[in-house]
Amino acid sequence: MHLPIYQVDAFAEKLFGGNPAAICPLTEWLPDATMQAIAAENNLAETAFFVREGADYALRWFTPAVEVDLCGHATLASAHVVFAFLEPGRASVNFRTLKAGTLTVARHGDMLMMDFPARPATAVEPPPGLLAALGGSPREVLKARDHMVVYGSAAEVAALKPDFAALGRLDCWAAIATAPGEDGTDFVSRFFAPRQGIDEDPATGSSHCTLVPYWAARLGKRQLKARQLSRRVGTLTCALNGDRVAIGGRTVLYLEGKITV
Repeated sequence: MHLPIYQVDAFAEKLFGGNPAAICPLTEWLPDATMQAIAAENNLAETAFFVREGADYALRWFTPAVEVDLCGHATLASAHVVFAFLEPGRASVNFRTLKAGTLTVARHGDMLMMDFPARPATAVEPPPGLLAALGGSPREVLKARDHMVVYGSAAEVAALKPDFAALGRLDCWAAIATAPGEDGTDFVSRFFAPRQGIDEDPATGSSHCTLVPYWAARLGKRQLKARQLSRRVGTLTCALNGDRVAIGGRTVLYLEGKITV
């Protein structure tokens, strides 16, 4: 069986930036084990699969190790494939998901903008070992799905050298490190999920479902510019809209081809 595959850099200002996602449009679902094996073979943070359902699409995401409940950059990349290759005339697309509801992505100038659920965090005691594994001198710890650890400066977040083996042993789905931004950026972050098969994700849409409500409240503003301080760097334009979060960015095609399964 030959299947189309695309690789798209999401939240990227240029090729080889942001977060690469593999996208496989399907005419019908493959067995879960096959989709997981394809994601492991691709060895990217996420591989997305979608199937047409009427005017919309059903969408699922897999890391090399597990299926996840929400993924931003692979949703943005999936919309790029729909707009660029499958339905160039569309201005927006709805993706139905198993656990995150319907996610809409729309063209917004030279960006694509996603409508995602907000996931506000509440203050918690950190799991034993979390702060030691991350390092630095955090100011507070909160939790939604992910633990969010707040630092005092962008430089401190950039300098973190987490112990990924230690993080992977903790009762922690993933860890977000964040701090106030600088030079026109409202906040910065990094995202670590070794338990999910991703030591550090280059540019993470789902983490901003938690980051945006926090920084919107702390900074007293609804529109926010964000930067993810990975080696590839992610650039995100965000807004808090009640219990929803708008998360946007640019996408760049890297690869178009076929795989044999």
